[in-house]
Amino acid sequence: MAAITISRQMGSLGSEVARAVATRLGYRLVWRELIDQAGLRAGAPEVALATIDELGLLDVKLSALACRAYRQAMHQVVLELAAEGNAVLVGRACQVLLRDRPDVLHVRLIAPAALRAERVAQRHGIPLAAARAQVEASDRYRSHYLRRFYRVDWNDPALYDLVINTGRIASAAAADLVCQAALACLPPGEPAATSRSQP
Repeated sequence: MAAITISRQMGSLGSEVARAVATRLGYRLVWRELIDQAGLRAGAPEVALATIDELGLLDVKLSALACRAYRQAMHQVVLELAAEGNAVLVGRACQVLLRDRPDVLHVRLIAPAALRAERVAQRHGIPLAAARAQVEASDRYRSHYLRRFYRVDWNDPALYDLVINTGRIASAAAADLVCQAALACLPPGEPAATSRSQP
């Protein structure tokens, strides 16, 4: 399989699931590295910095030219990674950039906002109110990113092949579902994994 894209809400355990899927299938896991590559290639490291800054704490101002160059570079990097195959790509609109490829599985990880805030508060040792504010800000940022740059609704289920609610399904079981879906989508004759054992 060329790739599995993972879109996740903050606190939905998406990063944990992505790691588990990559480990089980022997796939390369790519996230911040993707941003860095695109920013460097576009000659616009400030765009990569702003893209990482989901909560708007750095107040980085971006030019339209820099944003356009970054998007073009991001698209090229994503296409190259998919061409290499066996990659788990986390975030960065990969579900949009690769939506027309039949050899890519698109996954969305969600959970109720209250539960996500509790998880963020526990993980970072911060008050629940602060965690709730972070979750809300992250949701706004990610939704705005997809709408502004790609004119799609981040919450549109048609963008995804599989949507998993980790409020009801544990992360290990979610990883199992993703792996099973990926294996079910493999074309006949394609090897199931590159190096590691299956779930």
